[in-house]
Amino acid sequence: MESSLGNRSYMFGLDLTDRHVVVVGSGPEVERRLESLLASGARPLVLCLDPTPALRSMAVCGRIVLEVRTYSPEDLDSAWLAVACTGDPNIDAAVAVDAEQRRVLCSSASARTAGDATTAPRASIDLSRRAHEYESRSRSAMPPGVALVGGGPGDPDLITVRGRRLLESADVVVTDRLAPTSLLTGLPAEVEVVDASKVPRGPHMTQDTINRVLIENARAGKFVVRLKGGDPYVFGRGYEEVKACTAAGVPVTVVPGVTSAIAAPSSASIPVTHRGAVHEFVVASGHLPPGHPDSMTDWHLLAKLRGTLVILMGVENLEAIAQALMSGGRALHTPVAVIQEGTWETQRVARTHLRGVSDLVRKEEIRPPAVVVVGDVAAFTTTERDGIKDLVHGI
Repeated sequence: MESSLGNRSYMFGLDLTDRHVVVVGSGPEVERRLESLLASGARPLVLCLDPTPALRSMAVCGRIVLEVRTYSPEDLDSAWLAVACTGDPNIDAAVAVDAEQRRVLCSSASARTAGDATTAPRASIDLSRRAHEYESRSRSAMPPGVALVGGGPGDPDLITVRGRRLLESADVVVTDRLAPTSLLTGLPAEVEVVDASKVPRGPHMTQDTINRVLIENARAGKFVVRLKGGDPYVFGRGYEEVKACTAAGVPVTVVPGVTSAIAAPSSASIPVTHRGAVHEFVVASGHLPPGHPDSMTDWHLLAKLRGTLVILMGVENLEAIAQALMSGGRALHTPVAVIQEGTWETQRVARTHLRGVSDLVRKEEIRPPAVVVVGDVAAFTTTERDGIKDLVHGI
């Protein structure tokens, strides 16, 4: 890979497992690099004055430590690696100089002028490198328009083949915080990445703004991929975006994705249906508590069903939801499983019963994104699956 060191560079791999990495900067390029760092097991500290919603979400989920302040040279004193990605070559160069004085390796976004370490995508991104070799041919084959691509539940390997192909052909990618953003690491540098993350009760890009970004870029002759977590039509507001594009005369296509409502339980060895035990399952949004004037969910009616209930976006309101289900007739001892960050490398599974689920969430500090499974199948488990052990908390 080209760098300021030219042919004199010595390529090597860093073991960053549980090691302190300082990242200076904000924006999509920082998010791309963070995904590779996190996949390597690093503990990133991000320093910036204007964190994106995606960075704030990573911090809320405990994936990174985020400090909204200016960088100081002393921040590198205990670091193994520094990443300078501010967008300002002068600041990036200053970070590189500070790192060199402390004998800390530094990867700079201004790689041709500063820094002594180069980075490369992980092996899982090699396909997009090969796609880059045929970049002009693939891009010329994609007419201007918008593709709503369901990225799946989080694991980048769970995006569909079609979704991956369209992503590699994009001129602009408008991404969500729950989309598999590690896939963006291998895209060519000239691909524009727009952060459209929506942090609950935090900063976010409005839906009208997202619609406008899609339409304006498509009208400018670009092929735009709207990369969303899960499936675009499962609590993803995808149909709103389709309607907006269609009304503006912009060609739009939808690529279905694997929804976390099924994938997260599956990754925890929980089938949402099982012969002789469950003949139906229901998926409900828990982003509004029972009794909220805007809620369209009849929790007391759901309590009378015998099958599996899968709740998305319900961690904050889980105590109220559990109370509504129990008061509606669901047995207090009904098994419940909570899967945090399902299919991700950081997946956690906690199991209990309906009466104790709110206590469990508090005790184990369960954070979004998490999927809640209520019903007999929530007690199904294996201690080890495909070599990946679940963190199982007994009933």
